[in-house]
Amino acid sequence: MIDEKIQAYAEQHTSAESDLLTELLEKTYSTRADKSMLSGFYQGRLLAMFSKMLQPKRILEIGTYMGYSALCLAEGLSEDGKIITLDIQPETNAIAKEFWARTPVFSKIESYLGEAAQIISGLYETFDLVFIDADKPNYTNYYDMIFPKMRIGGIIMADNVLWSGQVLDTETYNDESTLALNEFNKKIQADERVSNILFAVRDGLMIARKEHD
Repeated sequence: MIDEKIQAYAEQHTSAESDLLTELLEKTYSTRADKSMLSGFYQGRLLAMFSKMLQPKRILEIGTYMGYSALCLAEGLSEDGKIITLDIQPETNAIAKEFWARTPVFSKIESYLGEAAQIISGLYETFDLVFIDADKPNYTNYYDMIFPKMRIGGIIMADNVLWSGQVLDTETYNDESTLALNEFNKKIQADERVSNILFAVRDGLMIARKEHD
């Protein structure tokens, strides 16, 4: 949705990612039909920047995919920090672990396979940063489940909230995911417990900061 020349200029003036991340990105783009699910360079640098600013002790990622965004988020972890990442796909999870194993943060990444809602209900951590990038109809459910587990000042980020612009016209695009994302955006906007901004980056990134319970 952003002019291609403007996007290219922005990326040219953004700090480089690691060679390993570039390798993982290229592997995904060259071998995966679902490659659009990857955060990609520009959003990956944004995730890393937020994490570095926050220096979280505990990160939760809902939706691992190829493990690219987990590595980006892990760049800002505190010395004793860890990231818990959840997914349901064994194939991509195995690839993610292969790449994680080649990094110094491997020991800080805990990966779980299974239904996210069931796993989240059994987590007894207090999170500083959460990244939601999974099944769109459950965004609101995930938000409600993780909110009590967030510290005051913690950040929740949700990807794909513009959904290729379809949220602008829910009469034409009235599929389950579009309607769910539109309702999720409305929910965050109306939630007085958070301050929020919807970034028009890539496919839309909702950022919400927990101000109080």
